Amino acid sequence: MLAYTVLPMVFTPPTRATLIEVARLAGTSKTSVSRFFGPERDKLSPTLQARIEGAAAALDYRPNLMARSLKGSGSRLLGLLVADIRNPYSVAVMHGAEMLCRQHGYALIVANTDNDDAREQDLLDALDAYRVEGVILNATGLPERQLAPLRDRALPLVLLDRDLGLPELDVIGLDDEGAIDMALDHLHAKGYRAVLYVGEAPERASSRRARLERFEARSQMLAMAASSVIAGKDAEPTLEVAIEAFVARHSATPCAVLAANGNVTLAVAHAFRALGLTMGPVGFMGIDDMPWCALVGPGITTLAQPTEAIGQAAAACLLNRLMPLDLAFQYRHRPTLIARGSTQRI
Repeated sequence: MLAYTVLPMVFTPPTRATLIEVARLAGTSKTSVSRFFGPERDKLSPTLQARIEGAAAALDYRPNLMARSLKGSGSRLLGLLVADIRNPYSVAVMHGAEMLCRQHGYALIVANTDNDDAREQDLLDALDAYRVEGVILNATGLPERQLAPLRDRALPLVLLDRDLGLPELDVIGLDDEGAIDMALDHLHAKGYRAVLYVGEAPERASSRRARLERFEARSQMLAMAASSVIAGKDAEPTLEVAIEAFVARHSATPCAVLAANGNVTLAVAHAFRALGLTMGPVGFMGIDDMPWCALVGPGITTLAQPTEAIGQAAAACLLNRLMPLDLAFQYRHRPTLIARGSTQRI
């Protein structure tokens, strides 16, 4: 009878191609390959770049970014923290930022704080541990304490949409005052003389405070009867009750509702439907243009933010701090008015 010996299975992980192997296949030096995968790629001739790129593809070579960072060469990683990844604004901004980062050889790590201060702290710590070279932050609250370790090691930071009152930090976002002026001027030109502003809790974001404060000032300049209400599941009164009372109070005056952002626009649209209000006779306008706004009722008039341009500007601002690229960008962006039937009284 034959005897069999069962040998243990030994897993051998696949070996990674090395930088030296890429250099040998490309017929160049290790230094040139290192430059190709670093910030000095432009110093190589187009012909040499093509050879290195072809060799890396043939060997399926992937640079070890963490090792590069530990050697002081930079990780080529940037971080982007957003307050609410479900918000279409966040998605469009991320796309704009990622495109520009990719063009300049950087990868973007995106994380969602879900409007949670503690999670924001954990994610900032994690990005620091990964040795990202810079961070774009759509702040949840007022995380000055959380930012202290990053500022201590001079990590470049750019704020998205929300100002923390730290003059050394750049802020990229919408021209909030200009947007409110544009909205109220449009409603006034259409004949509305009373307006209800529906926003979210202003203490959570500087942009919310700026829009509310400008609404109060601009409506007074235009002699429009103005009031405001905060939307949310715990808000008192509820949004339906507040809108119903506002319309009843101004039954003899052409009145309109102005929603502060895309989430609020959706909530107001639901309230209009529940109350049986007709858009137009009761004006309705929103800041942020959502894809569905053209499909509701006669179409909802909106102010469209140039979200991808804002994301690109935030990335350009950050990259300018990292290297002398001198990329053009704007700090504050003007929206585009998209007039639809919801602000046509007749």
